[in-house]
Amino acid sequence: MTDVRFGRLKVFLGAAPGVGKTCRMLDEGRRRAERGTDVVVAFVECHGRRRTEEKLDGLEVVPRSPRTYRGSPFEEMDLDAVLARRPEVALVDELPHSNVPGGRHAKRWQDIEELLAAGIDVVTTVNIQHLDSLNDVVEKITKVPQHETVPDDVVRRADEIELVDMPAEGLRRRMAHGDIYAPEKVDAALANYFRVGNLTALRELALLWVAGRVDEALQKYRSEHGIGGVWETRERVVVALTGGPEGATLIRRAARIAARSAGGDLLAVHIARSDGLAAGASSASLARQRALVESLGGSYHSVVGDDVPTALLEFARAENATQLVLGTSRRSRVERFLTGRGIGETVVGHSEDIDVHMVTHERAGGGRLLQSRRRTLPTSRLIAGPVSGLVLPIALTFLLDHTRGSLNLTSEALLFLLTVVGVACVGGVVSAVVASVTASLLLNYWFIPPTGAFTTTLDSLLATVVFAVVAGTVAAVVDRSLRLSRRSARATAEAETLSSLAGSIVRGDQTVPALLERARETFAMDSVELVNEPDPMSDGAGRVPVVRVPIGQDAYLVLRGRTLPSSERRVLTAFAAHVAAAVERARLAEAAAEIEPVKAADRMRTALLAAVSHDLRTPLAGGWAAISSLRSSDVEFSEEDRAELLATADESMARLSRLIENLLDMSRLQAGALTLSLRPTVLEEVLPAALESLPPDAPVIEVRGLDTVPAVLADPPLLERVVANLLGNAARHAPRGTPVLLTASALADRVEFRIVDRGPGLPAADREKAFVPFQRLGDTDNTTGVGLGLALSRGLTEAMAGKLTPEDTPGGGLTMVLALPAAQPLTAATAEGRGARTDLP
Repeated sequence: MTDVRFGRLKVFLGAAPGVGKTCRMLDEGRRRAERGTDVVVAFVECHGRRRTEEKLDGLEVVPRSPRTYRGSPFEEMDLDAVLARRPEVALVDELPHSNVPGGRHAKRWQDIEELLAAGIDVVTTVNIQHLDSLNDVVEKITKVPQHETVPDDVVRRADEIELVDMPAEGLRRRMAHGDIYAPEKVDAALANYFRVGNLTALRELALLWVAGRVDEALQKYRSEHGIGGVWETRERVVVALTGGPEGATLIRRAARIAARSAGGDLLAVHIARSDGLAAGASSASLARQRALVESLGGSYHSVVGDDVPTALLEFARAENATQLVLGTSRRSRVERFLTGRGIGETVVGHSEDIDVHMVTHERAGGGRLLQSRRRTLPTSRLIAGPVSGLVLPIALTFLLDHTRGSLNLTSEALLFLLTVVGVACVGGVVSAVVASVTASLLLNYWFIPPTGAFTTTLDSLLATVVFAVVAGTVAAVVDRSLRLSRRSARATAEAETLSSLAGSIVRGDQTVPALLERARETFAMDSVELVNEPDPMSDGAGRVPVVRVPIGQDAYLVLRGRTLPSSERRVLTAFAAHVAAAVERARLAEAAAEIEPVKAADRMRTALLAAVSHDLRTPLAGGWAAISSLRSSDVEFSEEDRAELLATADESMARLSRLIENLLDMSRLQAGALTLSLRPTVLEEVLPAALESLPPDAPVIEVRGLDTVPAVLADPPLLERVVANLLGNAARHAPRGTPVLLTASALADRVEFRIVDRGPGLPAADREKAFVPFQRLGDTDNTTGVGLGLALSRGLTEAMAGKLTPEDTPGGGLTMVLALPAAQPLTAATAEGRGARTDLP
């Protein structure tokens, strides 16, 4: 049994709808079919475009799978039929499409992965706005959210990605000619999504994304073929950071170099020694420099390597860097003379085809900041070391003197050497020197012939030198291991502390009190607080030690309890930075909270004035005109005319009354003064009154499922207002002769009522705007009210602990979903006792 090969995926990527992806896909299918390849059209969406439909001629089309969702018919790709047909190539349009429920997969890209796994090659299409990583960016540009997305990795794994490009003006001309959308949608599309700026930005995103994919393929090719040289396809500038104060200067210089070339990349790298001995490195400085790099559009990298020049060059070559920016050495001339070539000189000598920029700075040649030489041994060992260096060689001499003759000179010398090594391990360098001098003198006097006298022969001198060298070497190793151990322990503690701090921020524990408490616990302080002025308390006798850290203008972090060593102050600096950020966020949030009510009130006043100035005028004018005519003595009206005038006045006054009620209710909602009387309520209780408020020419209201749901916890008059507003809105937009559907269903502890119309619907971008007071989205006149209906309905619903959300009606239209908490479960008895009303006029 042979394994089935994995199919190949080709993706046509476009910047926007209408650039020609589907046509290119069909052309690709026709070319392959003409070459003898077995090609089928698994799914293509023509959207009524004649040119696209013509390209289907001559290609085999697999019949679609019919599905029904919420009473409406749909068609999807028949995955099983394509698998059974088993072509060599399948053409599948719209990769990010969400399938109608009823199939195996929720997304079309999952169907395509199953086709690929079966060994079928797939050619598909996708727009740049549907990629997960760019979805939010596109929404910021176009103000239109995209609900159908595809993971970037699915597209990145494609064997071929072909960009279908078109200039913005050309795409707008195609739109204007009716080649993309239906004629009634052209003007709105050109004025919104298909603006020149939007299309240009989307085109740039598509070009950059494909360029990044090409760059990945280039890096993969270079890696597979062992190509280490730099290919200058575009400028990549790498800046080396040490964590020193010169970092900001180097970053800005490197950013200017990268900016001179269009599409240049800026990469910052810090080489961390694996032993943790990074001279001059400051975690706080590196954090600030990282933020600066990212603010300039670059990326930050950290690489571990003992040989800094080698690690730096390896990173630059791996990233295909063309230029390398380093700071000139901070070492003084004396240090450079004693230690030889530095990192910069070594990098220049081995850079080959990478240009190296040595940037001067204010710390250049000033000598590096020497770390404090803290003693690495405890006091007990510092005392015991020299003492043992004197006592142990003497004790060994007495022991060997009593056993003289049983050991030869070589064995005796080795025992003295072992003693010296032991003393070096205990007491360090000074003790080793004392032991080596004592041991060499005793060995020379007591055991090297002639005994009883000091000799200056070559053997005696050699023994002394060996003792000194071995002792010094062992002592140096011991001292270094102790320093590394202490640094490692300190680094581990700092890492754990900062990791804990980062974890608390990720979990949301970043309020100022939480950070202050964490700082107190971390540094074992008595108290930690924020003050506006420097604390006058000093560290003198009888006072508690105080540590002060400035965190901004007129703000200080004050810690009381103990004096912090310099090593702990580095971590404290990181804490202070987070506290400063939290304080600033708190200030901004407080300012925003103070401003928002004022802005909301201003918006409401402006909208209310606009409503009063226009919408109140219509019913007032109509009613006034009717009453004035009736009171006039100049004209005699017939009974029919008088009745018509009275009806006009009555209708105008009714409209005026409803408008004033809505305005008052909205003001009560915003003021929080709405009084509620919640009780178990069935919708049949309030539905008749809500239906009476509909105009005489309203469409039929078809009611379903009210007898299958429990009562809801609501205020009956408010629920009546909500239902009346929603039914009136649906009736106003429903096509003539098409009923409005009212359905009910229960889910967990909530009941959902759906008011469904088959009208023009509402674009996703405008749905939330519809709930803003004084909006009339889609209305062509101002005679239907001030646009308070939906805003008031949502406000009243939320006041009753409910939720009002809009959804698309399958097949076209808008569905308003009113969800309210259930008062009690629905029993069979109550369901039987309640009747269902249908086809209410």
